[in-house]
Amino acid sequence: MNYINKHFFNTLEIKQSKFIAHFIPFNQYEDKLKELKQEHPKARHFVTAFRYLNEYNQIVEHSSDDGEPKGTSGKPSLMVLQGQGIINSAVIIVRYFGGTKLGTGGLVRAYSDAVNLVLDLSELIEYKEEVNKNISFSYADIGKVEYVCSTCSVDIVKKVFESDAVFEIKGSKTDIEEVLKKLDRLVSVSP
Repeated sequence: MNYINKHFFNTLEIKQSKFIAHFIPFNQYEDKLKELKQEHPKARHFVTAFRYLNEYNQIVEHSSDDGEPKGTSGKPSLMVLQGQGIINSAVIIVRYFGGTKLGTGGLVRAYSDAVNLVLDLSELIEYKEEVNKNISFSYADIGKVEYVCSTCSVDIVKKVFESDAVFEIKGSKTDIEEVLKKLDRLVSVSP
């Protein structure tokens, strides 16, 4: 699965109709939709599709045709996101009508092509499920623990200094396992 962390857009023109596809992180979806509606007051349709992971690690997805014939715009856009394994991302296609009707097949192709075009220029990031662990160890090993975490792409979220040093670390499951393997004799782990 892949996601993005910044905004990308591209424009497709077919028979004088413009399809401006905006590909954005899901957490920016509602604000960007409002912004686009203000920026493009003469646009005819704002077709949307999104997929994100909820707190139970389930994929939630939705699409809207926004006045286009049912199933000709939102669903094909969503299917492109599904086919590419995109999560935690949304696409908004702003359509300016050019005067020539494209028909249902033409609309499906146009919206699918617009989404594919914006995906092609996007910088996709591979999604890795992240976990948090608390590790405790002696003060003498702080430098080694920090070094191993940085080399294994694991973030130190919190540091607490009591009788022992206690770090909350965050990273992908495989990266956390690698850190714990390298620091096996130095740290004890708590959930």
